[in-house]
Amino acid sequence: MNGISNPAHRELFNFRRLSDEDLGFYRDQGYLVLKSVLTPAGIRRMVDESMAAWTAEKGQYEPTATWLKNALLTNIHHRSRTVRDYYFEGPLPYLMDQLIGPNVKGATSQLTFKMRGNTKPFAWHQDNGYGELEPYNAVTCLTALEDNDPETGCLWIIPESHRQGQLAGMTDTDRKSGTEIALKVDQSKAVTMPMKAGDCLIFSCWMLHKSEGNYSKDHDRRVLFLRYADADAIEVYNDGKPRLGRVVRGQSIFPEVTAFEQEL
Repeated sequence: MNGISNPAHRELFNFRRLSDEDLGFYRDQGYLVLKSVLTPAGIRRMVDESMAAWTAEKGQYEPTATWLKNALLTNIHHRSRTVRDYYFEGPLPYLMDQLIGPNVKGATSQLTFKMRGNTKPFAWHQDNGYGELEPYNAVTCLTALEDNDPETGCLWIIPESHRQGQLAGMTDTDRKSGTEIALKVDQSKAVTMPMKAGDCLIFSCWMLHKSEGNYSKDHDRRVLFLRYADADAIEVYNDGKPRLGRVVRGQSIFPEVTAFEQEL
């Protein structure tokens, strides 16, 4: 891919392929932690660009604001060149063909922040519950922009929970009203997933996960959320229309996807 041969990308990102052991662990457990996907220079540049976009859009943290305003900034790749390069030509699309198949597109890019003082939890859910894509092989990628731990609201997951398949998702009414999914699950096997800055946690679209609030007085929890899917993935919740997104590996059979790619 172009990203590997680009000296600027090699300065910001660390490229690798997944080993047979990695692939076996992902298939069995439903997740994998990739260490140091961003270099120190990549972390600095991504934080600077992401925070400039976040501050311009969100301003200061407001406890009375909605969870959407306090937690999410969508399509961040339109506002940060470093995120855009990472999303489309970085180390993640370089290995997604090993997890999804020969044809892959970017499905989502957003900042998922819990600034200090934001103590709102995010209940147990599957990412495919919010946006059900078929085939069911989409991969969520959470890249830590700083160290995070249970105090700052790091992720909790239930390993092997992806084996349950698709659980209840959002209804059209939920989607229009912004209602959250809150699944009742057996938490006995839940584990925390603290990460170091530059690490990336990847997991199945069926992985059960949640996060608690950020109770730190000194540290934020800033994460880049990227999602990849089969290039021909459709939106089950939207009359089976193809999910639009730039193809990063292979090609799509849908002209809408190809046309959308050219517009970016």
